[in-house]
Amino acid sequence: MIDEILVPALANKAAYLKDLIELCAIPSVSAQPDRARDVQYCSLWLSEHLRDIGLKADAMETGGNPVVFAEWKHPDPTRPAVLIYGHYDVQPADQNEGWTSEAFKPAIRDGYLYARGASDNKGQFLAHVKAVQTWLKAKGSLPVSVKFLIEGEEEIGGPHLGPFIAAHRDLLACDVAIISDSELMSLGQPVITHGLRGLAYFEVEARTAARDLHSGSYGGNVQNPIMALAQLLSGLKDDKGRVQVPGFYDDVRVLDAVERADIARLPWGEAHLISETGAPAAFGEPEYSVAERRGARPTLEVNGIWGGYIGPGAKTVLPAVATAKISCRLVPNQDPQKVYDLVRNELLRRCPAHTTLTFRTFGMSAGTLIDLDSPQIRALARAAEATYGSRPLFALEGGSLPVVNDLQKHLGKPIGMLGFGLPNDNIHAPNERFALECYEKGIEASIRFLGEL
Repeated sequence: MIDEILVPALANKAAYLKDLIELCAIPSVSAQPDRARDVQYCSLWLSEHLRDIGLKADAMETGGNPVVFAEWKHPDPTRPAVLIYGHYDVQPADQNEGWTSEAFKPAIRDGYLYARGASDNKGQFLAHVKAVQTWLKAKGSLPVSVKFLIEGEEEIGGPHLGPFIAAHRDLLACDVAIISDSELMSLGQPVITHGLRGLAYFEVEARTAARDLHSGSYGGNVQNPIMALAQLLSGLKDDKGRVQVPGFYDDVRVLDAVERADIARLPWGEAHLISETGAPAAFGEPEYSVAERRGARPTLEVNGIWGGYIGPGAKTVLPAVATAKISCRLVPNQDPQKVYDLVRNELLRRCPAHTTLTFRTFGMSAGTLIDLDSPQIRALARAAEATYGSRPLFALEGGSLPVVNDLQKHLGKPIGMLGFGLPNDNIHAPNERFALECYEKGIEASIRFLGEL
């Protein structure tokens, strides 16, 4: 039966690509206020498109950018329901950063569609839309009930999505949620993500004077906040990269032998890391492999640090303030608030004399873990293997995706995370792209999954 669906999908690939090009041409940049009308228009475009293919759809208010919700109910209430998540907002794109073609004038070159949002996330969620469209055109119905939840604030932290999900649990109720917002290992190697790290993100400011001072007159007599902050930060880790905050690792989940074996299957080690980053060598806890450190171990990183004069030439100033931004990526079982409190208390305990510390928090989200043995995730794995020709790898991802925690908390159902993009799609960077083959394979994988489910 699946072949009856796949044949028309292949026949309609030119039309499906045209729809993706039209969607990617909308500059739905949520971070830029002057793009607010474009963001609104994108939500309306999607709502109309989903209605056109046969779903009940609307752009729903959230207090921020609209959420596009769409639904097709199977007449048999015993059939399972799948909720498909995506985001229609995109990162900013500055042409001066090195774009070969205009970011919002999609261009096809060498088998890729180049446009901001092509991979992150318009191409990936639209593949699911096209799978649903193909089923409806070929059979007049779907094998299961389908819901879409497509938000417009993912790139700015999704501030209104969590409350929206909490307030609409009945509307979003499902048997499994599917998210395609990540990567394949290669065109022939699918990856199912079964865990994401959480996040505690904060800022620490060190102040030692009421105002900037002349370093000739006051240097040697007044504490330097940059030096004080540097000393504090350097004590947070040892020379092997182990975090030295008491209690930081207390709640870290220990990997069992099966998980370590699954992670060991990932063809991602030191050579891969060096190739991707240009770093001279891998660095981190020596007791764990590169792949294990990527998603199964927590981190503490300084994301930015500044203070004093950083312009051209010399300015003999003793600054009053120095600031650093710190993020902790946290594995499941770690409480973001608890970890933040531990790090904050350690910085306060070791605070140098004559220095005042001020803290500001920016984000707290817990890590998530998905049961790979649920029938829904097994169905996703079968669909992926049939599409790509290889058994999926199962990975613990190092990044954070707060929507996963929100869905898990409020809906309590398995969440399947199968990405359709590639590692070199340049997401969040100039020349973002999405392979046409990835789009077509994503449509096929989604078609197969609906059948398997």
